[in-house]
Amino acid sequence: MDEKKERSLSRIREELAMYEPVVELLKLEPGEMGHLQLPIVENIVEQHKGTIECVEEGKTFLASQFTNPVEILTAMDVHWYFHIQQLFAASGSGGGLHTDEDLEGADKLNIPRDCCTLIRLGHYLQVAGLYPIPTAYLSITEPCDSIAGWHAAFMHHPDWRNIPVFAPDPPYHTDERAIDYYARQMREMVDFITEHTGQTLDMDRLRETVEETNKGYALWMEYNEIRRSSPTPHSYTLPLSCFFQINTLGAGDPKKTLWYKDIVADAERRVKENKPEFPNQKIRVFWYDIQPFYFGEIVSWLEQEWGGVIAMDMVSYCPYELIDTSTEDSMFQGLAKRAFQHGPMVHQGRGLAENVIYDITRIVKDYKIDCVIFPGHMGHKDMAASSSIMRETCRELGVPFLYIGLDVADHRYTTADEIKDRISQFFTAMGLG
Repeated sequence: MDEKKERSLSRIREELAMYEPVVELLKLEPGEMGHLQLPIVENIVEQHKGTIECVEEGKTFLASQFTNPVEILTAMDVHWYFHIQQLFAASGSGGGLHTDEDLEGADKLNIPRDCCTLIRLGHYLQVAGLYPIPTAYLSITEPCDSIAGWHAAFMHHPDWRNIPVFAPDPPYHTDERAIDYYARQMREMVDFITEHTGQTLDMDRLRETVEETNKGYALWMEYNEIRRSSPTPHSYTLPLSCFFQINTLGAGDPKKTLWYKDIVADAERRVKENKPEFPNQKIRVFWYDIQPFYFGEIVSWLEQEWGGVIAMDMVSYCPYELIDTSTEDSMFQGLAKRAFQHGPMVHQGRGLAENVIYDITRIVKDYKIDCVIFPGHMGHKDMAASSSIMRETCRELGVPFLYIGLDVADHRYTTADEIKDRISQFFTAMGLG
């Protein structure tokens, strides 16, 4: 295998070297939470091994973005990797092994520093040759201008400019005409995948896959309802993994459905026995933005220092709907609606500010929220434009609101210690804790 291909797999190999021992440890000593944590890590290992095999053996595979329907890829039996996952993965920028190296590399690119750091880091990984180059690429052009710019710049890189790319065109509105339009885009995506992989889509297989993911989504919704309990049953790790499990390799796999059943059962038991994973909960927080790479450091401090619990967060709360599988058209319409309306960041960042008002109002009431924290990721300028609306909504609800101002990827922008200090001052001033 040539040097370029080997370098493109270097981060994935590092992650395997780190995660495979974790799998063995969780099998040997599962402890109280191991039976729920093990499938998450196994999923990462399985996906990475598949990507390495495809690159080493010259098999067809895709790179795809988080809004594209994984049910289609699963039903067509095509291997793929979640493109932006590389940014959040343990040996990428998020896990600490390469954080400063990657940030310094991104700083050297000819990209304005006020551009979203997720976008700048994505370009850096491409320029550094750290993305496996796929047979074809399923891109994304929503929810923000930075994403659209990323798509354009990405496809002009010498290593990628000859890679076939399909970028669905999301409409602005969400009426029936828009859904029908995007459903046609999903059908065009199927034709594109067939053209470049040779794999065809069997509608019975797609229906089977969608019905299985419907079970996962239904259980996820049930789990979110259980999180309304006070104390909430789990710390932050498992709730965040719900999105990952249903949007990565193996979507539609009954093993994933079993994991959701297990997490619901564990949550129900903890509520019934009043034995939350994290005891002594005092402040119920709604974290309304995506979580920083260094979120674990902040949340562990929040729990131990203040008894603060993330009762709900942006990634966990999205208005997913189950898909009608009765006809071919209804399946594609359901997949389209979920893809361009419901995902995290997409639901909140596109369309009308009414989405923000509705989210905050419902979650504050349903989850007995004591305060809303808007991290204010510097790259989410679309969300920042709604911050005054968030504040006014919270004022009407009688709930304290904190706007921090941070960078979810760059710990230098607002350090973890500065974030902790702002939260502490906020809690103290509002009489919380």
